[in-house]
Amino acid sequence: MPRLELRLAIGSAMSDWAKRISDLMGAVNAQWDTLKYHVNKALGIQEPVQIMPYLGYGTCETLHLKGRVLTDEGIKLREEDDSLWKNLVNMYRRFETDEIPDIQVYITVAGQEYHTVTDQEGFFETDINLQPALEGDRLWQPVKLRILTDKYPLASEQEEGEAILISDRTQFGVISDIDDTIMHTAATDLLRMIRIAYLGNERTRRPFPGVAEFYQALQDGATGNEGNPIFYISSSAWNMYDLFVKFLVFNGVPKGPILLRDIELAFDNLLSFEHELHKREHIDSILNRFPELPFILIGDTGQKDAEIYSQVAYDFPGRIKVIYLRNVTPGDELRLQTIENMMKPLHRQGTVYQLFPHTAIAAQHAAAQGWISSHAKEHVRNKTQNC
Repeated sequence: MPRLELRLAIGSAMSDWAKRISDLMGAVNAQWDTLKYHVNKALGIQEPVQIMPYLGYGTCETLHLKGRVLTDEGIKLREEDDSLWKNLVNMYRRFETDEIPDIQVYITVAGQEYHTVTDQEGFFETDINLQPALEGDRLWQPVKLRILTDKYPLASEQEEGEAILISDRTQFGVISDIDDTIMHTAATDLLRMIRIAYLGNERTRRPFPGVAEFYQALQDGATGNEGNPIFYISSSAWNMYDLFVKFLVFNGVPKGPILLRDIELAFDNLLSFEHELHKREHIDSILNRFPELPFILIGDTGQKDAEIYSQVAYDFPGRIKVIYLRNVTPGDELRLQTIENMMKPLHRQGTVYQLFPHTAIAAQHAAAQGWISSHAKEHVRNKTQNC
């Protein structure tokens, strides 16, 4: 059987298999929700609710904030050697949460109070126009969030959030993919991807060597004090948000707004990596919010990052400094040639394309362009060589 036909046959079989498991999981989840509702009602049990603030972004005049109000499922911080079962239970709890709609969320920024309301999925999302504008030169602005309700018990009276600020010293922004760009996900290998993405935890996930140092160098910029914001985009569900945040913290990768997808607990949904629409919505929103700011886009060759990023560069001429793509498909010459042909015309409008097998190659290019310091470039190179 030719290679292409074999891939199509395997893909079709996997799709059918995922659909059957998805239907089963959906039925089990529905029955569990019904049983849980009746048992809790009979016993008079109400689970406490919590606010999950997502990292926001903005300027001294306007902040974009998002978060979610959910029941507290008792998700625990895991160790690297935790069992598969414990990791699976944690993952199920992430997706089994009960969202709290139509509840008032009060937001306090620098003594100014605002409020918004959650939607049917428990999300709140709002733009705050600060009056007066924030003062100072900080990179992250603290945000306090609370809810007032006598309908639900509260897991805590108040939660602390943050928003990254774009200031006059900011030279560029960075938009980065997560899966197979900053950490090993094996998105091109279904079974390995399932184990890494859904059966592991925040400590078992591994960044590529030099990623933490390179991203810190990009945030610091050539002067070391630019405060360039980094936005992370993944096709994973919002339910996995806390896992991504912990991954960044544990591995020393600079934190930044993490933009995910709202998907239901169904196996075929969890395995769906339809990048184009989801990523374009987030990327376009960021570029439109900061029309004067150029951007660096970082992705990989394994999925659709090349197609998405090249189209972004066409749609926003002059805004994209460079497209960095980690080469995770070194043996696929057809894919690499397709990407090369796709990127060549972008040079005419000032967008550079750089394929890199190791993070040090991207750091070397960035230093040559004056985007990071020479010292930072050497730091990335040393970290890469030592791994």
